[in-house]
Amino acid sequence: MSQESSLTTALAEAAATAGHAPSVHNTQPWRWRVLPDSLELHTVADRQLAAGDPEGRLLAVSCGAALHHARVALAAEGWRAVVRRLPDPGEESLVARLTDLTRTEADPDAMRLVQCMSVRHTDRRPVSDEPVPTDSMGEITRAVTDEGSRLQILDRDQVLELAATAGHAGAVEAEDPELRAEMAYWTSRADTGTGLPADVLPAEPPQTTVPGRDFGRPGSLPIGPGHDRMAVYALLHGDEDDRDSWLRAGEALSAAWLTATRLGVSVVPLSAVVEVPGTRQTLRQVLAGIGFPYLVLRLGIADPAQAGPPHTPRLAGEQVVDTSAVRGNQA
Repeated sequence: MSQESSLTTALAEAAATAGHAPSVHNTQPWRWRVLPDSLELHTVADRQLAAGDPEGRLLAVSCGAALHHARVALAAEGWRAVVRRLPDPGEESLVARLTDLTRTEADPDAMRLVQCMSVRHTDRRPVSDEPVPTDSMGEITRAVTDEGSRLQILDRDQVLELAATAGHAGAVEAEDPELRAEMAYWTSRADTGTGLPADVLPAEPPQTTVPGRDFGRPGSLPIGPGHDRMAVYALLHGDEDDRDSWLRAGEALSAAWLTATRLGVSVVPLSAVVEVPGTRQTLRQVLAGIGFPYLVLRLGIADPAQAGPPHTPRLAGEQVVDTSAVRGNQA
């Protein structure tokens, strides 16, 4: 296999691997374009949440998570790439380009994270009574910092404030018919490879301090007797509130989640509190007004007595990876 063919194959495989990335409501709002010497990441407008995410904040976070997955997949195969974020202001859908690729040694840490990609999932059930080890939280926090964002661990009073804020966000969204219709759409598309099927959604609301999202319909995932007493709640945030920062926040989310998966820590993102402008402003006050919140994370140790929930469906590779520009070059 020639060097060029080897590179295009690696790029296509990295883009396919990035399909494991988490995204809001499992919308998978990305499309990759494989070029002879680079890999482009584009947003897909019709998989943006028009009602819940009109500014594209969660769209960018989702694409950032996919971008980090692709970066890690390339590093695991011995490729170093330069990341150019938002490289062309005239092309709105283009959010990143991986370019200037050079051969290097395969990164063993990246290889372990790639293994975590296919294991990672979202378990919305209550966590166990086992505390998250302090060392694990340190590693997860460093993973976020290394990607240019920050993670603030909330103290008990802040968790209670978060609970009230999440409850208010849920009430606001429940009264919005467009948001309800949008949620109904994304919870009824499991056979399309996107969305949230019933078997990953709780059969009844968990008894937790911080309320989870109301998906508008009960799922079929049984809920045990647990609580979230030993959960850690954290706020993913940064200095700016723009597309570049949202994209980087998604990369930080991916890094944190894969690190947590390696360490046996469950992660659940809570996005409703950043979707509602008023509750997003409340979270800013938690940051003393000196940062912008991107996402709330619940971290905990999953109940060992319960099997993990199924993985959400994924779009087929040809639906998210365009290899038409290099098809003749691939072996």
